[in-house]
Amino acid sequence: MPRQSKAEIDAEILDVAAGIFARHGFSRTSIQQIADALGYSKAGLLHHYASKKALHDAVLDRYEAQTRERIGRLEGLSPGFERDRKLVEDVIDFAFRWPGMSAFAQELARDGERLAHAGGTGDPRFTQLGFDIVGAMGIDLAAPDLQRMARTFTALSGATFSARLAVTMHLEREWRVPIIDAAMAALGHHHPN
Repeated sequence: MPRQSKAEIDAEILDVAAGIFARHGFSRTSIQQIADALGYSKAGLLHHYASKKALHDAVLDRYEAQTRERIGRLEGLSPGFERDRKLVEDVIDFAFRWPGMSAFAQELARDGERLAHAGGTGDPRFTQLGFDIVGAMGIDLAAPDLQRMARTFTALSGATFSARLAVTMHLEREWRVPIIDAAMAALGHHHPN
């Protein structure tokens, strides 16, 4: 078996760590838990990331970069069927390829919701990222179409949940098209049959 490159090792570490941070939160996650999940020693993991905070910061940075890249793939596409399909496919493929990061993203969204209800504010870069994601969905926050907003959040959160479940059950290939079809129907695009 060929050796993994440094980039591949880092990607694996960050995805596994993201999933554990999503499940347990930063304060209840230990370096040992992450090392165990990766099959590393604690010292081996600390060789890659000097502390839990450094690892968490790297997860946040990777998530932000991946999300900005996904948003960028929508640029130039006019609102409508093709853009919605690209958005849905990206959400599903992201969850398939990066299940830990996908779980982490959902937890970030829940954290943002909890902060909003408490009247607090989070990390400004993730507040802006949230606005950018909503904009990429074709929603104008200055005058939002509430039906479009509800359909979009329902479609994408449902697609993410279903894709993560497919990963857990090893049904990515079998479920990809049905998840896309269900999400597109939620967005108001009915199957051509």
